[in-house]
Amino acid sequence: MIMIKKLLGAFALALTCSAALASEGGVKLDAAPYRINNMASLQNGAKLFVNYCLSCHSANSMRYNRLTDIGLTEDEIKKNLLFTADKVGSLMTIAMRKEDSKKWFGATPPDLSVIARAKSTNFGPSGVDYIYTFLRSFYRDTNKKTGWDNAVFPSVAMPNVLWQLQGPRTYNHVTIAETEKPDGKTVWTRTSTDFDVNGFSQSKSEELQNYHGHAVNHSTFKPVDAAQTAEYDNNVADLSNFLGWMSEPAQLLRKKIGFWVLLFLGLFLVVAWRLNAAFWKDVK
Repeated sequence: MIMIKKLLGAFALALTCSAALASEGGVKLDAAPYRINNMASLQNGAKLFVNYCLSCHSANSMRYNRLTDIGLTEDEIKKNLLFTADKVGSLMTIAMRKEDSKKWFGATPPDLSVIARAKSTNFGPSGVDYIYTFLRSFYRDTNKKTGWDNAVFPSVAMPNVLWQLQGPRTYNHVTIAETEKPDGKTVWTRTSTDFDVNGFSQSKSEELQNYHGHAVNHSTFKPVDAAQTAEYDNNVADLSNFLGWMSEPAQLLRKKIGFWVLLFLGLFLVVAWRLNAAFWKDVK
């Protein structure tokens, strides 16, 4: 019994840690719409990936001709998606050198072949959830070199390459945390920072008297054009799901085969159970 309690405690701790460490900025990740099996969505995600991501981020483990698995023909791939290679069987590489990218951005943009799997957490949000939230969490910040920052990944070197699709937004960040005063006394302090659409910010802090709550890290975005932002969120959902599919292109087939395997095992269990009963019915 003690061992079972310890195992349950470890499981709960792992679940808590996974949720807490879901993003570098401590922001709760939003659940992305599940569209891994939606071919139209994946095709739109492939288009967005090639047009907006593939100039800086490679996908060295993916070949263009694998996109036929999401319903595209080789002619469609050649005409609409094949910009950085000459053959449909080529890998999704980029022309930018690592030395140049590090010089321009301060860090080499990661390969995105399996980024969705790399960002998955145990018993917590998926990598698709991470990408979906990350791409919707950029805000203007004039204090940053790129002019952008991200609530999920603070001080990220990547600018918001999709900003024209998303449209302008304001951003408010509120934290409540314990701070230590010069006299050694610990107090709770609430800090609120507002960023306008151009990235200029103003911040104010106040001590909270008789506060008995917990630490808070809360982000709020307010779009100028709600309809444009809603359309952007839909496109980001498609892009995120495409990256989730790209991290394991065989997952749809794996799940389909898995269903039939489980069905076969279930039927075989019934047959085996009846054979066992028939074999032992005369044995006392």
